[in-house]
Amino acid sequence: MIDFRYHLVSIVAIFLALAVGIVMGTTLLQEPAIELAKRTSDELTNANNDLRSELDTLSGREAGNDTFIAAAQPDLVAGELTGQRVLLIETPGSSTTYREAVQQALSQAGAEFSGRVTFTEKLLDPKGTGVIDGLVNQLKPANMTFPATATAWDRAATLLAATYLTTDQAQAGTPNTTTAGVTTAFETGGLLSSEEEPDKRATLAVMIAPERPYEGENAETQAGALASLINGFDVAGKGTVLAGTVPTTAAPGDAIGVVRDDSDISKRVSTVDTIDMPMGRIATVYALREQLDGRAGQYGIGKGASATVPAMTSATPSPTTQSGS
Repeated sequence: MIDFRYHLVSIVAIFLALAVGIVMGTTLLQEPAIELAKRTSDELTNANNDLRSELDTLSGREAGNDTFIAAAQPDLVAGELTGQRVLLIETPGSSTTYREAVQQALSQAGAEFSGRVTFTEKLLDPKGTGVIDGLVNQLKPANMTFPATATAWDRAATLLAATYLTTDQAQAGTPNTTTAGVTTAFETGGLLSSEEEPDKRATLAVMIAPERPYEGENAETQAGALASLINGFDVAGKGTVLAGTVPTTAAPGDAIGVVRDDSDISKRVSTVDTIDMPMGRIATVYALREQLDGRAGQYGIGKGASATVPAMTSATPSPTTQSGS
């Protein structure tokens, strides 16, 4: 038989060997592990510093380009919209700052303003379509008809567009007598507000998109409602542009994205997604000029944009009567 003391000594020796192995292994591995972690940390820090430096350089270049373009803007847009009247449309969540910047560019292009209309959240609320339909049926001229598939927003767009826009240059600046009372009724219903004299019709319209995509369960419906409204406005005038900014992430509540994804609407309505930049304000002017020629395009740097700005030409749009876009 194996002596008990021998057995005990063997067990102790085994555990002692394990302990020594663990200590030696930890000691031997500790230094390489620390060195690897240090090298990795240094590499990440250097990469971060390089990226920060690159970002600072790009930001400086962008600021310089913006300053140059902003200074050249009056010359780049001068005379492009002479003789045209423009309606400005604000949407729930749109930026007043961006709207004012676009308005300045349009003024420098020679456009006159009929006024400004601001849509409310109530107009885009899917629960209020019955109220919208009731107003439209009450106020529409007898000869105004709608397709069987028209939504409440399609019908509202047709009525509002007839109130605020015309393709006839001779009628620009005059009210549509068949739609008298439309603005007052929609304001009383809390669906919109107006400033100046939008009833004295314009030939072109610019809608300022929400600064950020709509969120929530009705986001896609609200964005679709704006697409329907601007589409109707485009039909009634010489052209429309939906102007906004690029969302940080794709979202169903992005009105510009909805217009670009709809092949029928995007054939008529132009979009610009860079009005937070001088380039985008100039692109908005050029897009309106392009609309006067019966063409449309999607401009900017976001998804669905075909070019940063419309092609530049030396032609200046004529204030004479032209067909709608």
